[in-house]
Amino acid sequence: MSESFSLSPLEIEEYRLGNGLRVTLNPDPAVPVVAIAVYYDVGSRNERPGRTGFAHLFEHMMFQGSQNVPKAGHFQYIMKAGGTMNGTTSSERTNYYETLPANQLPLGLWLEADRMRSLAVTQENLDNQREAVKEEKRLRYDNQPYGQIFDIINQMIYRNFANAHSTIGSMDDLDAATVEDVREFFRLYYAPNNAVLSISGAFDSITAKELVNRFFGDISSQAAPPPVDVSEPPEVAENYKKYEDNLAPFPAFLIGWKIPPRRTRKFYALYLAGKLLYDGESSRLYQKLVKGDESVIQLFGFTDERRGPSSIFVGAIPKPEKDLSQIRETIMKEIADLAGRGPSPEEMQKLHNQLLNDTVRMRQSSMNRAQAIAEFTLYDGDPTGVNRELEELLAITPDEIRSAVAEYLETENRALLDVVPGK
Repeated sequence: MSESFSLSPLEIEEYRLGNGLRVTLNPDPAVPVVAIAVYYDVGSRNERPGRTGFAHLFEHMMFQGSQNVPKAGHFQYIMKAGGTMNGTTSSERTNYYETLPANQLPLGLWLEADRMRSLAVTQENLDNQREAVKEEKRLRYDNQPYGQIFDIINQMIYRNFANAHSTIGSMDDLDAATVEDVREFFRLYYAPNNAVLSISGAFDSITAKELVNRFFGDISSQAAPPPVDVSEPPEVAENYKKYEDNLAPFPAFLIGWKIPPRRTRKFYALYLAGKLLYDGESSRLYQKLVKGDESVIQLFGFTDERRGPSSIFVGAIPKPEKDLSQIRETIMKEIADLAGRGPSPEEMQKLHNQLLNDTVRMRQSSMNRAQAIAEFTLYDGDPTGVNRELEELLAITPDEIRSAVAEYLETENRALLDVVPGK
């Protein structure tokens, strides 16, 4: 990457309504579409023992109708207008988003405002969505080979309940939830002062502000939710566990480490180390284990980015008759090499090219821009952070990567989950 190359900053305007709703506008007339993203500051991190799964349950509840929108009407309105939409839940937040033709911005804002103001929290809807969550758990977790392993290793990495428990939650907790519990959760967390509205795409800013004020301005704010303690001791909770998976056709393993919070220099260094180790066909471990030894069916790894202590994972499904311990030894040797010598100049050039490519691709999508801006606003209180992240990543030195790998990955302070096929 040329040292003189830089990207123009995204145009971003931020303001706040009287009820506390944070609004970000990113006008870009290149394509006649508009993206809307609403981020609520509630995820599994906000749940307490005996009350898990509420954040994810609400992702389902938010499509069950509101004062002026019938059940499933949100989907129908968006689809008939030629748009797409969805919602997701993580440890950090719950988000809802739609991409629409540019002239349909009023529809998208009206739909989001109506459910923020007047979600239909009824016994019937609660019962329906409880069953929907249970079915999702059966499909995605319980009845999938290796479906439980990431929930298990999170419990091995984190000691703090806020960080360790599953986003999908406990079915017993959901069964015990009453309509009053759910209404209180909605009142507390789905308030405008606990949310960010991000709009990106082809729109006129003056018109957008008028629409936002018309639809969201009179929604009542609420008392701030209780603060969340996500602090962690440095040590992982558990170093080793063997898990028998009755659906797994082959043995597998997953290694996890606890690392610093997002947007710290050490987090960035470890994120870049992860890209070097397992991201793409040119990565070290893909070249060694998939192309070279041909010893694994699948190699996987990712960085779980959180506002508090985060984590990084590497795992593999070996080919039949291949030695798991040998594959793990290869992984740890590559980590030791990175901790000892750091990345090569060629690897740093590749990283910089990847980062630039990723950033350009993100900016080409109005929805990706809307979501990235919303995250920086919600997590950091600064939407313009999206304009600095590439520069911050490019500033990480080879020695910072080497040092962070030595401190956090080349260590016995890690969790190893062995998955064995059921009998």
